[in-house]
Amino acid sequence: MNMNKLKGRKIKGILSKHRKGFGFVIPEDKEETGGFDVFIPPDEIRSAMDKDQVTVTILSSEKDGRRLEGRIDNVLARSATEVVGTFSAMRGVGYVVPESSRLVEEVMIQKKDFNGAKNGDKVVAKITKWPSRGHRTEGRIVEILSKQGEALGDIKALVRTFQLSETFPQKVEKEAEYAALPVTEEEIKQREDLRQEIVLTIDGADSKDLDDAISIKRLENGNVRLGVHIADVSHYIKEGGALDKEAMNRGTSVYLLDIVLPMLPKVLSNGICSLNPRADRLTLSVSMDITPAGEVVEHRIFESVIRSTERLVYSDVSDLLEEGTPALMEKYQRIHPELKMMQELAQILRTRRQARGSLDFDFDEAHIILDKGGIPVSVETSERRVANRMIEEFMLVANETVAEHYFHLQLPFVYRIHEQPTLERIDAFKRFLSTLGLRLKGSTEHVHPKALNEVLAQVEGTEIEHVVNTVMLRSMKKAYYDTICKGHFGLGVTYYCHFTSPIRRYPDLIIHRIIKESLRQPMGESRRKVLESKTKEAADIASVTERKAEELEREVEKLKKAEYMSYRLGEEFDGIISGIASFGFFAEIPNTIEGLVRVQSLTDDEYIYEQELYRLYGKRTRKTYTLGDKVRVRAAAVDIAKREIDFDLI
Repeated sequence: MNMNKLKGRKIKGILSKHRKGFGFVIPEDKEETGGFDVFIPPDEIRSAMDKDQVTVTILSSEKDGRRLEGRIDNVLARSATEVVGTFSAMRGVGYVVPESSRLVEEVMIQKKDFNGAKNGDKVVAKITKWPSRGHRTEGRIVEILSKQGEALGDIKALVRTFQLSETFPQKVEKEAEYAALPVTEEEIKQREDLRQEIVLTIDGADSKDLDDAISIKRLENGNVRLGVHIADVSHYIKEGGALDKEAMNRGTSVYLLDIVLPMLPKVLSNGICSLNPRADRLTLSVSMDITPAGEVVEHRIFESVIRSTERLVYSDVSDLLEEGTPALMEKYQRIHPELKMMQELAQILRTRRQARGSLDFDFDEAHIILDKGGIPVSVETSERRVANRMIEEFMLVANETVAEHYFHLQLPFVYRIHEQPTLERIDAFKRFLSTLGLRLKGSTEHVHPKALNEVLAQVEGTEIEHVVNTVMLRSMKKAYYDTICKGHFGLGVTYYCHFTSPIRRYPDLIIHRIIKESLRQPMGESRRKVLESKTKEAADIASVTERKAEELEREVEKLKKAEYMSYRLGEEFDGIISGIASFGFFAEIPNTIEGLVRVQSLTDDEYIYEQELYRLYGKRTRKTYTLGDKVRVRAAAVDIAKREIDFDLI
């Protein structure tokens, strides 16, 4: 498409606004713009706010033809009429500083509209006058969410900002309570009874929604029979009911440190659906016979009932298998053979998976500990140990097996899709590798995950491992849900779905519904059409709600990291350069906290941003700051409201 021909064209779209004032409009029909979003400078945004539906006039395109620029003409529909934020007042005028990093304007509140709000309170302001040239956004306080200093008030304000909720409508709670009936003998008779088998759950110590369990045994022919047993949530949720609609709209559970926003009411998620130890539970099982080479040669998918033998935690199982802790060896003597067999099988599956090109990014995750007042007292790294990896491998093989089975049955289904990176992203990644003396095999047009895996193997255990992993991950496309099976690039597989977490993910729940229906009777044409529509709707909604949940989880983590560093100003840390920009570089310290070293603070030279080389270059000294470089930094400043941390270079 000739980008210059678009000049003057008007399009409709959704504004995505950046906290620095500019934004991008995502067109309703991307074919109109050749697949490009439209950049909107700050002075052309006018009264539009984040996620508003707008009309845009395209003004120009950049010389390289890679970006369109435009102005907003009209706001067609407001995304929200309320702003959540922190209230402050001075000389009879109040302001609400938005929690959302995408809303840059403070909302001005006249004294008559304070409605009891005090400095530092988390509030909801209803907008009464939208921003325009020379005029602020104005509003009135309609709700006080929490008083200043109230425990977890900051997180709850972010939850409200993202239009999510901890609580459920009364109608949904009642339906859940009515559905949460004990398992009956009549229901057990209709299923395969596995209650006498050794079946284990392995989860985090604080987990309450246990939706997967494992069984394992060695067969006479040398193969291993792995059983993955998943909570049969669909048994308790009536299709089309208030509970089902609420679960679909939520799409996923959201985990925010000490707050959980469950997809389902607790009477289900932590109660009858949770595979609690020594309790009869309804499950949907996948039994897989796996060879010593890791190949699934036979499988069965069936309805079952289990009675979990033991509720294990990752740390105990890892200590037992990695270190042979005597107290744990004695405590779990009965099930130790099964755990050892699981460990061996997981390693076989992982080796096979990596051989086909499955990418395994091994990033440290932050584990943030809050005190009773919600104040962060520790930020540590949470490592993936043998037990975590074990369960991960079993879930991966179960998801792959189920996806392939139902693809060949040609039934309506929801698949997990991860497409190949764009040519531009791969080309940029190749240029980055060349600055490190590394090479990515194959052509840019047909990069194979195996080639990317070889790069990861080359840098494993080196000083540049973390930065190479980071840049490679940023080169990937986002995974999403679809009713069309398009493969999963990152895992190197043709068929993949999410089957193993129906308590906390809606796509898994609708998949269970389809599986059970297909096991019981042939699917008629009219029912097929209904499910084709329902799976498409579920896939689209889940892809959006997943993004929203991830963004909220990131914002909460950034908030608590900023607060944690506000108590450590002046302290020094070793770090590694994790990002480069024209305004400075980001350094990540060992506990995963990242801060910005601003270019203005580098006073020994004038530094130029060399984007192609991923570095800042000193014009006079020729000193460089490059991705992956080790640095020593000092915590210099923190803006908790903006979730920003500044470091000074030492």
